[in-house]
Amino acid sequence: MTTLLETRYRTVLRLLPAYYRREREDEMVEVYLWGLDRDTQDQHRPTLGETASVAALAIRSRLAATGAPRRYLLLGATARTFALFAVLLQAAAVLVERVLVLAYATTHGSAAWRMFLAGFTGGGPLDQVAAVAQWVLPLLWTAAFLALAHDRRRLARSCALLAALPTLWPLARPLIGDTLTIEPWSTTASLLFTWLTVLALGAAYHRDAPAAVLPVGTPGLVLATCAVATGAAAVLMGGLSDPASAPATCFVVAAVGRLLTRAHGAERLSAGGAAALAALGLLLLAVRVSALWPWLDLPLPAAYLGGALGQIAALALLVPVFGVIARRDLAAPR
Repeated sequence: MTTLLETRYRTVLRLLPAYYRREREDEMVEVYLWGLDRDTQDQHRPTLGETASVAALAIRSRLAATGAPRRYLLLGATARTFALFAVLLQAAAVLVERVLVLAYATTHGSAAWRMFLAGFTGGGPLDQVAAVAQWVLPLLWTAAFLALAHDRRRLARSCALLAALPTLWPLARPLIGDTLTIEPWSTTASLLFTWLTVLALGAAYHRDAPAAVLPVGTPGLVLATCAVATGAAAVLMGGLSDPASAPATCFVVAAVGRLLTRAHGAERLSAGGAAALAALGLLLLAVRVSALWPWLDLPLPAAYLGGALGQIAALALLVPVFGVIARRDLAAPR
């Protein structure tokens, strides 16, 4: 006869995918009930720690690396590829933005330098701390990428989480003091890009997942190449690129490169890789459009407007291309 506690455990285990339950559910229930008096089992419930452990296992088993049905293997590969490239894009974007700002502040006289320092000294103590954090913490995206590329997963997750925290400031500031004016669509898109990256990194690179592997080159060379590409694009856009410009440029360059290598018979892009690039491109398209939209009523410089519209057009073309590639590869023989 099934006890109420066993029923409760089986209910919690329904969080796991069906293939995993078929193989291990009875064994797990037996372990949970081990040592408990059958007459008193109905007085117990699954603990919070046990439920959290099952929830974490449910994520790992759905983002599987080995021994799972093909759809879960592809989902895991997609999430890992998405996380790797999303971290890379944000690391390159932050490096380029910081270098360009410092270059301008140090080469355009004392007035430009005072304006740069005013960003950290204006307002109250809380605003000053927030300004320093917003400048320093995003640099940890670089540490997160390098740590991930060298299979230091816990360090990569910690650095990415800290790097993402400043994006919450526009939401937190109105709750503790003065109102901070934000553009809702742009802020929402940026938050999605940042925190989906953090979530994918934390969930997909679990202890059973393979190490991150870059398609070409070493981590330092890949990061430097992305930084140079985004920096060159910013210069061509008249130095007026916004935070959405750098990752969009880097993605377009990398995506076109992958399509060219595929066309010339190089290593085939996996279905998981194509799906990841399609998802990442769609997210970047939303970020790029939402960042440009509020400024379209202003007389924008032609170089900046042309560059932004070119990025949008390229992203809008690449997303369905990778979507078609992913669909074809998914339908290909195993």
